[in-house]
Amino acid sequence: MSSPYSPESFLDLQHSEHRMLFENAVHVWDALSQISSYLQFRLKPGIHARLIGKPFISGAVFIGAGTVVEQGAMIKGPAWIGEGCEIRNGCYIRENVIVGSGCVLGNSCEFKNSIIFDEAQVPHFNYVGDSILGFRAHLGAGAILSNVRLDHSEVVVSNGDGTFTPTGLRKFGAVIGDRAEIGCNSVLNPGSLIGRNSMLYPGTQWRGFLPASSTVKHIQTQQIVERRA
Repeated sequence: MSSPYSPESFLDLQHSEHRMLFENAVHVWDALSQISSYLQFRLKPGIHARLIGKPFISGAVFIGAGTVVEQGAMIKGPAWIGEGCEIRNGCYIRENVIVGSGCVLGNSCEFKNSIIFDEAQVPHFNYVGDSILGFRAHLGAGAILSNVRLDHSEVVVSNGDGTFTPTGLRKFGAVIGDRAEIGCNSVLNPGSLIGRNSMLYPGTQWRGFLPASSTVKHIQTQQIVERRA
């Protein structure tokens, strides 16, 4: 019986030229353990991008045609970035990162050991560690994908019914399904799985599995009082 957390449950694999990473994955997060060896054997370094100023780009980096890398960006290989992307000033790509085509990686955003599908947008003040972002997934400003438990133990996925699925990983952030929207200043705790076409309101604290086409709302109570001198 297939896993409810199979790659196809969250991702259209046709929207990544690196779909081979998921070939033997029972759970979608299994692909994270394959990134390093995949890049080691398949990456052919080459910079075909337009560089603005002098961004830092180490060896073992491939960047496709039509991508723009702005001054102040830092890309530490191994990394594979597709065509037509925007790598903006202040972006920090920190090893073992695979980025599709047409993506935006923005200012004050950090990435490590992650897979980002085509046309995903991570534009402002985001952390993406040990995570997978699907086709046209979007992180609002300040959204954080936390990847390590406070007790540093194995990350497990909360199934929503009081049971948990072990991942075998001590570092695992989130899987954001195709076209999912994560609101500004949201924090996704380690082992979060967001179904495709789902939405989290700004400021959400989330853990565990969110089914596809769901919306997470939270009501903030406010009180207005007269200001005293």
